[in-house]
Amino acid sequence: MDLVIATNNRHKVEEISEILSDLPIRTVPLSEFPDPPELIEEGETYAENALHKARTVAGFTKKWSLGDDTGLEVEPLGGAPGLYSARYAGEGVTFEENRKKLLSEMKGVPWKRRKAVFRCVMALVGPSGEEAVFEGTVPGYITEEDKGSGGFGYDAIFFLPDLKKTFAELDPSEKNQVSHRARALRRVRDHLKRLVAA
Repeated sequence: MDLVIATNNRHKVEEISEILSDLPIRTVPLSEFPDPPELIEEGETYAENALHKARTVAGFTKKWSLGDDTGLEVEPLGGAPGLYSARYAGEGVTFEENRKKLLSEMKGVPWKRRKAVFRCVMALVGPSGEEAVFEGTVPGYITEEDKGSGGFGYDAIFFLPDLKKTFAELDPSEKNQVSHRARALRRVRDHLKRLVAA
């Protein structure tokens, strides 16, 4: 069974492929297909965005597709950047520019109030229109500066109290045990296992 990952983010493709590597499926990056459709995020929820991506790619490839939408929700900022996490500092910005904007807005906020949640919603869509949605979350705190050189996005400023490290300080195998994406993907895996066995 082929599963097309509905994203242009190679970091996400690598994480997803690694977490699903023990299943009898082949994860295929969208970039393997010529002239893939543009994946636009215009939904009002993570689920709407994830479903839109997966539906678009399933329709284009005629294969099973997995779409996701992920956001960082920072409590003192009223849940921002949330749905706009990837473009918080503007369209086409770097991960570093997004982190810098977030850290500047959190300046002076005491540690105990720097709570945040990483949320990942994944949508699995089949070529015949089958659909399922899964969610994973992980709580943490926003640091005052970048820590660690691994990961991507907001990983260097998202601190996990239980591990006393940011996501960027974990090696990939550690991160793939505890991340929001890993938690959503565990539910995806269970569903895929049933599909493959059917």
